Amino acid sequence: MRRADREVKDWKEILQILESCKVCRLGMMDEGKIYIVPMNYGYIYEEGKLVLYFHGAREGKKLRLLEVNPTVGIEMDGGHELEAGKTACQYSYFYASIIGNGKAEIVTKPEEKSGALAAIMKHQTGKVFEELESNLKLGAAVEIIRVEVEEFTCKRHRKEKESL
Repeated sequence: MRRADREVKDWKEILQILESCKVCRLGMMDEGKIYIVPMNYGYIYEEGKLVLYFHGAREGKKLRLLEVNPTVGIEMDGGHELEAGKTACQYSYFYASIIGNGKAEIVTKPEEKSGALAAIMKHQTGKVFEELESNLKLGAAVEIIRVEVEEFTCKRHRKEKESL
């Protein structure tokens, strides 16, 4: 990482950034070209592993691409704010981002689908939904993509006196 002074290594801060972002861009290979889709997500972090969950239609380009090549890239960012300067060179931009890669797979077990949908809803709304039966029914209508993140970096540029 070129700007090591902006690298975030503290898990508490990484989880705060992960929680504040609501959209993750999922990058896949499409015949030698990159195909990127912005998606809402949910996540779990257990035993040192970060797993992202996405939901979508049961058919389409994403699923066809993942079937051919499950290796994906991820990118999420937030905390955007322009810092004005007196000259063009003094302008800067505040942000926080997570960039990485992993392997995608389609979730087939109803229990994991339900848990993934619950994780997505908790992340997106801040609420815990207990309707496991309706989640299982909904899980039959959507496809769940599970990405086990193999490696990632986290970076933040913020105001000098900004607190977490």
